[in-house]
Amino acid sequence: MTRAISLHHVSKAYGRAPRAVDRFSLSIEPGEFVVLLGPSGCGKSTVLRMIAGLEEITEGELLLDGEPANHMTPRERGMAMVFQNFALYPSMTNRANIGFPLRLENPRQDHSERIESTARMLGIDSVLDRYPAQLSGGERQRVAMGRAISRRPSAFLMDEPLSNLDAKLRNHLRAEIAQLTEELGVTTVYVTHDQAEAMSLGDRVAVMRGGVLQQVSSPREVYALPENVFVAAFIGTPRINLLQAVVHAPLEGRMSIDLGRQRLALPEPLSTDHQLLRIQQGRDIIVGLRSEAVRIAPPSQARPGEVALSGIVEHVEFQGHEALVHLNTGSQPAVVPDLESARPRPGVRRRRSGGGAGAGVLERLRERATGQVSGPVIDLEEPGPGQRGPRSPDRPPLTAGDLVVRTGPDMRLRRGGQVPLLVDLAHLYVFDHHGRRICPLPRDVPGLDV
Repeated sequence: MTRAISLHHVSKAYGRAPRAVDRFSLSIEPGEFVVLLGPSGCGKSTVLRMIAGLEEITEGELLLDGEPANHMTPRERGMAMVFQNFALYPSMTNRANIGFPLRLENPRQDHSERIESTARMLGIDSVLDRYPAQLSGGERQRVAMGRAISRRPSAFLMDEPLSNLDAKLRNHLRAEIAQLTEELGVTTVYVTHDQAEAMSLGDRVAVMRGGVLQQVSSPREVYALPENVFVAAFIGTPRINLLQAVVHAPLEGRMSIDLGRQRLALPEPLSTDHQLLRIQQGRDIIVGLRSEAVRIAPPSQARPGEVALSGIVEHVEFQGHEALVHLNTGSQPAVVPDLESARPRPGVRRRRSGGGAGAGVLERLRERATGQVSGPVIDLEEPGPGQRGPRSPDRPPLTAGDLVVRTGPDMRLRRGGQVPLLVDLAHLYVFDHHGRRICPLPRDVPGLDV
């Protein structure tokens, strides 16, 4: 038996503090593997604990198989939780740890067969008569998972179960969890801040920030079609290149995107995505380029849809199978404030001159409404003293490295040397100054089979 889980506008508040979870809505199908992803403290574990019944829901409704479940006790929900810190009883053998929830349900029944079959499934049948202190971290995590599996629950709730393990073991257990949950076919909600786990495990990924759900999509779509600049920056290694820019759309001549010292000339005829950029004429935008969307090559080798840039090599990171080249193109980076923190940075309140008391009240209400939706997502840095912004025909002075490009390990590059670049406009992301995606359009997903 597996369960459908639905949360409708669920919120959690602790006293007068900002809501830990704010109007969270998500529907999980029976047997689906959904990953809650986001920076530490963004409300992922709180959502998981509300599903389990370990936290009361302040507002909203939880449905299990379509039935209201806010009032149900954790035991009545029939779910099993795997914790980050294993939570094993040190005075019990591993056999007793796995069988503990079974004994609570039916103390008089012999559960040996189910315990041993669960241990064989996880490859820990040889350590059943040992104690947790005698096991490695990976074996202890398997025992913790065995305790959850042995109950044959209606849903698995996993709260960062691999975060205390080393990288090699984490990768190995990640593959085991994916295979195990697929075989069991049990609804699984998995919490992590590691995007590699989220992308490799989940049928869908729900990205959270500041207690607010940002996007729910398949792993490929979250990567290829981020709803906003926070999702784009949080997903992907190395992090997406985000550059401040301005759209130039003259009545005659080619439309271009001004990056500061250089421009991306959009090829004609314009695609549907690029035609929509005309309404951003003269406005500040954010251009997103993933490292694989830019390659080091001369303009003579340009393919259809590629345009030329150039950059100065600042640093090369050798990764073995590839190299990451840090380049300076003279562009101004667009900074996502507090990307690794749980909550967006509060916006700066500006006093308006004139307009009377009514205008001030209206402005405060507008700021409050904007903050409730998502908070400030992007920070377009103000030019320094004597420095002009990208709209000026005078280009700003060269800034620090602003572009990271992925290349082969055999390419020889000299630090300080200038290299030609080709940008694939099919993989160009554009966000408005609020951080919302303008293009590509939903029907045009770069790199996806549709």
